[in-house]
Amino acid sequence: MTNFIQAYHTDVGIRKQKNQDSILLQGMKRDDKDILIAVMCDGMGGMDKGELASATVVRAFGEWFRLDYVHDPNLYDADRLYKQWAEIIADCNERMIAYGKRENIQLGTTMTAVMVQSDGRYFIAHVGDTRAYYVGDQLLQLTEDQTLVAREVRLGNMTEEQAKTDKRRSVLLQCIGINRVVEPQFLMGNLPPGQALLLCSDGFRHVISEVELFNGLLPAKFRSNDDIKQELIRLIELNKQRGETDNISAIYIKRLSE
Repeated sequence: MTNFIQAYHTDVGIRKQKNQDSILLQGMKRDDKDILIAVMCDGMGGMDKGELASATVVRAFGEWFRLDYVHDPNLYDADRLYKQWAEIIADCNERMIAYGKRENIQLGTTMTAVMVQSDGRYFIAHVGDTRAYYVGDQLLQLTEDQTLVAREVRLGNMTEEQAKTDKRRSVLLQCIGINRVVEPQFLMGNLPPGQALLLCSDGFRHVISEVELFNGLLPAKFRSNDDIKQELIRLIELNKQRGETDNISAIYIKRLSE
């Protein structure tokens, strides 16, 4: 993709036997625009078959992008896009709940999806506690964590520092495959040339500060996909050295110019 450089990396981590994170990163060119879609899903570690749940959502978005979106005459209509994404999420949710009932198991996944065009417009859908960040002259969290502790912080019952170490920090208010009704967060914005978007699972950010993330992921540092890949590997290895026990995954997209 001539208007972007991008990379991802994922690691099972130091304790778990399976990597329950799933990633999608695909691109297309249409109407002289480069378009990228990225999806980060984190299967529920305490549930059975979390890797199946995360892969189900990634596969559904990938098929939609390749088979449906490419032929959509209303390609750039945000309302239509969010309606289609909501339908994908609802369908995945229903299928997972039905599968869980048949097999007498529970499976679920969080999800953050972003689609960005070469003119800088981006669209985000989000469920759970995977995150999307804007990386430019600052590191800005775009998505809202749908967790118990995040809600308590928003209500003023807990500080940000308390939330980082609270034993309930991984308790989700909703995720795909568990809640009967899922209400995604939808966002849109503009990514200026030379700036970047980061998607990550929660394992990528527990033991690394936002200052360290910002300094490591400054967009000006990166000239190629490999530059990005090597930095993601370094940060993930740093997470492991500091004892992060979860799966660890990240996707990074830098816009060059239109």
